[in-house]
Formats: sequence, structure tokens, C-alpha cells
Amino acid sequence: MLLRVANAADAQYVETLCQWYEESARTRGVGIAKRDPNYLKKKMERGDAIIAFSDDNVLAGFCYIETFEDNKFVVNSGLIVNTELRKEGLGRSIKHRVFELSRTKYPSAKIFGITTSGPVMKINTELGYRPVTFTELTQSDDFWKGCMGCKNYPILQENQRKMCLCTGMVYDKLEDQYGKIGQETIEILSQG
Repeated sequence: MLLRVANAADAQYVETLCQWYEESARTRGVGIAKRDPNYLKKKMERGDAIIAFSDDNVLAGFCYIETFEDNKFVVNSGLIVNTELRKEGLGRSIKHRVFELSRTKYPSAKIFGITTSGPVMKINTELGYRPVTFTELTQSDDFWKGCMGCKNYPILQENQRKMCLCTGMVYDKLEDQYGKIGQETIEILSQG
């Protein structure tokens, strides 16, 4: 498998990814928000996504990041794996890479996510996330608008964005190896 930071040339895969999100939501019967193709293209263009390919160069998976509240919060979102390649650990590998991308690009940010997926919760726990109430997540309207395409959105609204069927998880250990790299970079630039 090849996992790398996505770029503008990967826009050719956006329609396929959007189909995968819709099919996954239908198949699993859970709340997965639909993704706008232009939104995914922007993630690729900005280098805010991880894309995966099989050894024979077939699209294998994807996940992206988004920042909120002046980079205080980063969400890892939209993890999707080709149905033919599931249960082989690819989702875990993509999740680890997007976590590293988030910590490297935004070392001072808390990383969070909301999910109904047991496997994603398990991976998040392995990475050091902890379950939290929604009040500990970003309060940015832009983030919560992303839930509008989910079938459970009325539940979220009914509860004033304080709870839904998703579990909120956050990684806030900002003194880890990535946070130290960011601080070292700042110190080097300050000395220059």
C-alpha cells in the first residue's frame, strides 16, 4: 500500500470518494455525512488529506483534516476505505498517518472527532484520544454544519449540539513528540 499526503492531481478521485461515503452510510445504516466534491478537492489542494493506493495503483482509502477556532482544534474526518480492502488494517494505517499530519501541521491544536464507528473509536483510543462530551469539542458553527448531511442531524439539533448518536473523542496531549517538534522550530526561528 502507498499512503501519502493528497495533492491537487488527486482531484480525479473525488467523485469515487463521494460515492463511497454514500454507499457506506447506506450499507452500515449509520449517520455518515455526505461530502461535497469541491470540499474534498480543497482538502487535496491544501495538503490536508491522506490518500491511499493499493500496490496495483487502485484507490484504496482517504481521510482529511480541517481546522477550527484559529487552529485551536483539528478534526480528522471522512475516513473511508475501499470495500474490497476492508478488514486488512488499512483504515488504521490511514488514521495513524492523518493523525501524524495533524500533529505536524498543527502541533498546538487539540485533535478531535465524532463517530458512530466502533473500529474508529478503537483506533482513536490507541492513538491517545479520550471520549468527551460535545461541550469539550469545537463550538464552531462551521464544524457542526458538516453534520447536516447526516441522517441523525435532527437529534443533534434537538439536543442543542450537546449530544447525538456519535461519540466525541479528543486528543489533547500537546506535549507529545509532535508538540516538541513545533516548539523546537519556533525556538530556531526566534534565534535566527
